[in-house]
Amino acid sequence: MKKIDKDGLMLCELQAKTFEITFSKGSSSSEIFIRRFMNSKIVTQFDNLGILQSNLQEKDVLQCVDEEYGLSEYGSVKYSKNELYWIGYIYRYYSYTYDIPSKQVYKIIKPKELRGVFLPYHSLDPSQAIERILEAKGLLISDEDEINRQYKILRKNILKNKSRV
Repeated sequence: MKKIDKDGLMLCELQAKTFEITFSKGSSSSEIFIRRFMNSKIVTQFDNLGILQSNLQEKDVLQCVDEEYGLSEYGSVKYSKNELYWIGYIYRYYSYTYDIPSKQVYKIIKPKELRGVFLPYHSLDPSQAIERILEAKGLLISDEDEINRQYKILRKNILKNKSRV
């Protein structure tokens, strides 16, 4: 896991604001938009930092998603502006700090799950919120767990080699 830096914070902010403006846009449901965004072509520019070299704003990013998928009135579940902002921020923070593509992050944590933990976690540092979410899913490996896992492998190999002698 890498530390968040200036570029990462800029990406988080841009993605969070993009998610937030969908509240007032009034098209498809929040979950539909998030799924489309997290699987879009424009999200790859977030993943590879290319978006930082452009002058695209939130509305431009939203327009790219609409051009790729078309406008939709499908779905009716709308998240609040605060939920959308936080979810967008958390998705980008997770992708950036763990160096995982957005599509994979979306597969690991669905928007409904993030919405469910918004109230208890939105005031936490994003890294802490992500750790708690991953821990609850059984996906977080602590340093101690990793050391124990490696020790077991080493011990198994040593015993295996002793039996050959």
